[in-house]
Order: sequence, then C-alpha cells, then structure tokens
Amino acid sequence: MSKILIIEAVFYKDIATKLRQGAEVALRKQKTEYDIESVPGALEIPAALNFALESSENYDAYIVLGCVIRGETSHYDIVCNESTRGVYDLVLRHKLALGNGILTVENKDQAMERADPSRKNKGGDAAKATLHMLALKTKMQA
Repeated sequence: MSKILIIEAVFYKDIATKLRQGAEVALRKQKTEYDIESVPGALEIPAALNFALESSENYDAYIVLGCVIRGETSHYDIVCNESTRGVYDLVLRHKLALGNGILTVENKDQAMERADPSRKNKGGDAAKATLHMLALKTKMQA
C-alpha cells in the first residue's frame, strides 16, 4: 500500500481546510494511507518537503496544498514563483511523484471556488494527480 504525505500551507485556514478535505476524500476512495503536515504559508512548503525527504519516514508520493492571493505588492509574485521553483527543484532532483494544489488567485472568491470540494475541488485534483504520477513512476521503474 502506498503512503502519501500531504503538506498544507495554512495561511488561509478556511481555504486550506477545503483543499485538504478534497484531497483526503480522493485518497480515502483509493484506500491510500497518508499523513498531514502543516506549514505557515506557501513559501515554507519546499522546506517541509525537503525535511520529509531527509526524514526516516518513507513516503511514496507527495501532495502540496496552499493558496496565494494577489495583494497590492509584488510579494505575490515572489511567493508564487519561489514556492513553485522550490517544489519542482526537489521533484526533479529526487524524481518525486507529486500533485500540486497550491492555488494562485486574484481574490478570496476565486480561491474558495477552486478549493471547495463541492465546486472545483483542486485539493481532490491534486490528490488524483499524485496517484496518477505515482502509478506512472512505478510503471516506468518496473
């Protein structure tokens, strides 16, 4: 049985909760074991992923969840670009199966539309992407 780590950024707690709920439902449907680790924001996700890779815990795949909402400064661009770069540097370097559920949106309404499991369910989509990439990785390594 596969074991997956969900890393969730909880800066926007209500959005994070919906993303996580969608991911959990998708994983439970596939009877997949998972753990959850929370970090303050999207910028901390790459560090947490790196910590997981260096830990004694063995995960088969990863899901990253969070939300970045555009504000009045360029901080949005920095957070979006650097969190994504950090995650995908690790994905490529370590050949990770990973689903990315970090939302990058203009406002909270867009975030809720995408996070809500009864609407666009991007947390569920990230979990499904993770499972797909894990199956592909397993197939390619066989």
